[in-house]
Amino acid sequence: MCGIIGYIGDGRASQIIVKGLKRLEYRGYDSAGIVTEDGGRLYIKKGTGRIDELAEKLGFLEMPGKRGIGHTRWATHGVPNDINAHPQRDCTGRIALVHNGIIENHRELREELLKRGHRFNSDTDTEVIAHLIEEELKSGGTFEEAMRRALLRLKGSFALGIIYTGEPDRLYFVRNESPLVLGIGEGENFGASDVPAFLEYTNRVVFLDDREYAVVGKDFWVVKNLDSGEIVEKPVQEIEWSLEMAEKAGYPHFMLKEIYEQPRAIRDALHGNAGIIRSIAEEVAKYEKIFIIAMGTSYHAGLVAKYLFQRLARKVPIVEDASEFRYEFEDLVDEDTLVIAITQSGETADTLAAMKLAKRKGAKVLAIVNVVGSMATRIADLTLYTHAGPEIGVAATKTYTTQLTVLTMLAIELARVLGTVGEEYLERLERELNAVPELVEDVLKHDESLRELAEGLKEKRDFFYIGRGISVPTALEGALKLKEISYIHAEGLSAGELKHGPLALLEDGVPVVAIAPGGKTFDKMVGNIEESRARGAYIISIGDRDELERISDVFIKMPEMDELLTPIVYVVPLQILAYHLAVLRGNDPDKPRNLAKSVTVE
Repeated sequence: MCGIIGYIGDGRASQIIVKGLKRLEYRGYDSAGIVTEDGGRLYIKKGTGRIDELAEKLGFLEMPGKRGIGHTRWATHGVPNDINAHPQRDCTGRIALVHNGIIENHRELREELLKRGHRFNSDTDTEVIAHLIEEELKSGGTFEEAMRRALLRLKGSFALGIIYTGEPDRLYFVRNESPLVLGIGEGENFGASDVPAFLEYTNRVVFLDDREYAVVGKDFWVVKNLDSGEIVEKPVQEIEWSLEMAEKAGYPHFMLKEIYEQPRAIRDALHGNAGIIRSIAEEVAKYEKIFIIAMGTSYHAGLVAKYLFQRLARKVPIVEDASEFRYEFEDLVDEDTLVIAITQSGETADTLAAMKLAKRKGAKVLAIVNVVGSMATRIADLTLYTHAGPEIGVAATKTYTTQLTVLTMLAIELARVLGTVGEEYLERLERELNAVPELVEDVLKHDESLRELAEGLKEKRDFFYIGRGISVPTALEGALKLKEISYIHAEGLSAGELKHGPLALLEDGVPVVAIAPGGKTFDKMVGNIEESRARGAYIISIGDRDELERISDVFIKMPEMDELLTPIVYVVPLQILAYHLAVLRGNDPDKPRNLAKSVTVE
């Protein structure tokens, strides 16, 4: 996730763009850059670091011109450095652009363009787009026609801001599966990833939909369909948000915003790994001794991976807290070992220490990380990125579901490489996985009913979350979410463990949240729910079978899906419930007490 801001009008573009970038910095902050145009020449300044320090060091505010585009980056292709910062340009220096998203087929396009004589300066997928437009211009026609032909060749997600010296009266903005909105002013217009970038100047906006692009001048704007080139009539809407609200897209907290970003984040995880997952799976297939190490929420993702690997690839990895791994398994790690390290930030101290130990012992290390260029990516031999974008809230939401998405992709492809499961089933599972963003969107519709449920539960002191099989990690994650932001004691456990002790703690009104999708242990879960109900527990069931309604005080109906995909979808209502309980109890869910986003000390 990156931030884009473009301006055209009578003001000094660079100064307006810098203000916009500061308000978009929560979308990405490893590097930033600006391009402006003056007298038919493009001026580009960019580098790694925060906006304020770059503005002073590089002189952003002194850049000439009355039109331009800025970008604050969260790296997805190419490590964060000055060369990979946006804007990127073509060989002629007449086209420059900024990009938010992931181009799946950038490798093939780059190879084609290299053969045609193009010279690349960065490792980014973004630069490919600039050269592709340049190549299409050689075929004749207008810049707009060449741009559209080039963009039709892209696979993946992209929001773009584009500037061309040959057309001094306009900018171009494009949206496909990455957000982009126009700001409509008086004698000036804007394009940006989010409304706060230009809200100081105008509250009149036009939201672009997927596969639409806008041609924007200081006194005009038009939106067109990317596939047909035909004009699309779009309404101008007035936004009544404060600047603080706008940074959160109107949501009261970043955590809720990030919960709602999960469909987009999951799509980006799917797009971003489609081209590399096969080669990673082929490497994983070589190992019988596999450890999965992580901490906190990432550890729960590792537990889900264990079930996926067992069920699909017939491999049984050992999942361990990274903090314990290097003390308990030091003598078992060797050159025949694969260690899969899961870390959102790529800077978790315990996980990094365990990775370093594995490397010293000769093991192969695969990192599953959200942050490009983080320490984990530099230690690892192999890396899969989750492409969730920055997560501001301390409690992990979209970074967890994208970890699960990537791990599911890996398990499916590993089963394909090993031939452990029939291809027909794997293809069906892949189709269902690609539909998960839509399923999550459906589940988000439970928000209001979950808030009402939270109203009746906010005074409770204890919760139990239960599941069986692949749902046990979801129970653990649901309990963790509740603990860390609402400060209510919660326990997650295997439902089969209830009668071995925890039933002694159940009494009238104690909430028991049962994660109960249809699957091989559904009937057993029904029995566990019944025994909890018999002790007076208040049963909240989450599942897809109507039978649960009869034995529950509250039944949250979920869409039907393969049981192996339920961890991605079923955790969403648990995130929402924890969020509402935190808010109703007067807590700030973005900043839970005593916790930090990344634990960088042991």
